[in-house]
Amino acid sequence: MTTDPSLRIGRIPIRHLYPVQPEGLWPAKAFVGEVIPFIATVFREGHDIIGADLELTAPDGNVSVHPFPHPDKGVDEWRTTARVTKQGLWSWRVRAYADDWATWLHAADLKIAAGVDVDVMFQLGLELIGRALAGTRKSAKTAPLEVLKTAFADTAGDPTERIALAHAAAVTDALSTNRPISLVTYSDSIPLLVERERAGYGAWYEFFPRSEGAVRAADGTVTSGNFVTAQKRLPQIAKDGFDVLYLPPIHPIGRTNRKGPNNTLDASATDPGSPWAIGAAEGGHDAIHPDLGTVKDFEAFVAAAKKVGIEIALDLALQCSPDHPWVTEHPEWFTTLPDGTIAYAENPPKKYQDIYPLNFDNDFEGLSAEVLRVVELWISRGVSIFRVDNPHTKPVHFWEWLIGRVNATHPDVVFLAEAFTRPAMMHTLAAAGFQQSYSYFTWRNHKWEIAEYLTEVSQKTAAFFRPNFFVNTPDILTEYLQFGGVAAYKIRAALAAMSAPSWGMYAGYELIENVARPGSEENIDNEKYEYKFRDFDSARANGRSIAPYIGKLNAIRRAHPALQQLRNIQLQHVDDDAIMAFSKYLPGSQTDSGRPDGVIVIINTDPHAVRESTIRLNMDLFGLPNGTQFEVIDLVTDTSYTWGNDNFIRLDSFTEPAMILAIAYPKGHTA
Repeated sequence: MTTDPSLRIGRIPIRHLYPVQPEGLWPAKAFVGEVIPFIATVFREGHDIIGADLELTAPDGNVSVHPFPHPDKGVDEWRTTARVTKQGLWSWRVRAYADDWATWLHAADLKIAAGVDVDVMFQLGLELIGRALAGTRKSAKTAPLEVLKTAFADTAGDPTERIALAHAAAVTDALSTNRPISLVTYSDSIPLLVERERAGYGAWYEFFPRSEGAVRAADGTVTSGNFVTAQKRLPQIAKDGFDVLYLPPIHPIGRTNRKGPNNTLDASATDPGSPWAIGAAEGGHDAIHPDLGTVKDFEAFVAAAKKVGIEIALDLALQCSPDHPWVTEHPEWFTTLPDGTIAYAENPPKKYQDIYPLNFDNDFEGLSAEVLRVVELWISRGVSIFRVDNPHTKPVHFWEWLIGRVNATHPDVVFLAEAFTRPAMMHTLAAAGFQQSYSYFTWRNHKWEIAEYLTEVSQKTAAFFRPNFFVNTPDILTEYLQFGGVAAYKIRAALAAMSAPSWGMYAGYELIENVARPGSEENIDNEKYEYKFRDFDSARANGRSIAPYIGKLNAIRRAHPALQQLRNIQLQHVDDDAIMAFSKYLPGSQTDSGRPDGVIVIINTDPHAVRESTIRLNMDLFGLPNGTQFEVIDLVTDTSYTWGNDNFIRLDSFTEPAMILAIAYPKGHTA
């Protein structure tokens, strides 16, 4: 074999490896417990049979080998899956080889049956058996090869019986570790960064601490909620199945140009202002708003959340109010206009006169060092997740630097990018370090566009972009939610929770807060600018909350590991243009229980109608042979059905718009 270093292809070509990041600038991404598809194009000249293995190296150096199943005839794309179980930097490569035994056996079957070159074929077979036995101690496992060797050497024996022995299961098993191969070729080694589970799987809830426990007096004045009063909601949020509680900025709020209700410029003395207008005389990004409590109160809040199984995600909004200490201490960190004033934030037609954007190009090193200090400070106070506000308005190379520096010493810290912007920017932020990202899911409401987007995020960008399917935010109340009623809220929650490993909602969603500010996709009386007074317990008790439904969705996710994956989404066919159907499947070898897990999700995306249709299942996608009958259990209604390939479905959006069907695999099923 040539060793010419100028050649870019191996003896057996191995190309189009996946998962890999575009351009190979950063490692591909995964999270602990994720089942990853590994793909390679492998082929060779002529008709000889080849084989391929995935060699997966864990952070501790342990190498596991996963044979690729042979692709369909005429297809050179080889696929297998493997589950990663440890956090850290992994690597993988493909080993391809000429399968001399399989090539010989195929030719021998044909020639011996035709009576052509019989003695020659058995002689070649003997040579291959000799290679398999060379350097191997005799054992029970190699005994079938010794028997085969004797049979092949017996020229008086019946050729048909002799070749039949080569197909025995014991021979196949013996050759699994002693197979005669040649022309072994390796691909390059590809890095794979495996992050902790919460980087890729979890249910998020957002609330404003100042509204939790806020009290309005008869004269209209308000006493702010705080970390002590907000603690009271933690147990219920945990019971509803949420893993992460996201807090908007908790820092002092500026007075200059403070915004009043609905983003007006006439704030009264009692209006609390936008938490994103960070900074006042009491301090900046490293301080806590006095109304919310002290650092000690915050740390107690974090500890209380942890006690019920919730992590705290804190907003990292790199912007300032005109009153922020940085404005006077470091004016070079902002953009100064020709008239000497500092430019405020704009996103036409929106104007944010209460916010000054930061300018990293004036003093990159100084500003970056200060942001790192702030992040490290909040980590020391118990924050393990940062939801980053508008990261697309800051340089990408800053985020690569910051997240890289933080994760080097705090590998468990997770960053979520709130970047509703152009795909190139969203994808590059994710590639350069962000563990999660807000996504376009919020605006994908029709069946065809949902299907298109699920395919994109589960297959095309899954090596680096992890979407978090938030159903709403304080700033986003889509037209679909405004006019779809309770059905729309249940549909979007079910779709997000069942399709994405990470999903989230902002408080009030469960109460169907669907009145928009005229002319916008934003809640009227936006909580960004005022307190909200909600009685969650009363609404739940009186059936005016879908929180129990949300809790059921989260419980289903936790009970079914297939739903905790992104890359296993498989669309299923339904004739109706409003009924969305997909399945998720994990074989028993990829679950902790050892039992296969399969779920079929069917959702009526039309919140105003009853829809009936037929779902035509491709059962290969969840490990059952086509044409079989099997039992499914609707986890929403606890109803059992016997299904097959074609099944009638009826979804009434006014009662239950979604069916979430767990497949009851027969005892002993291992596919």
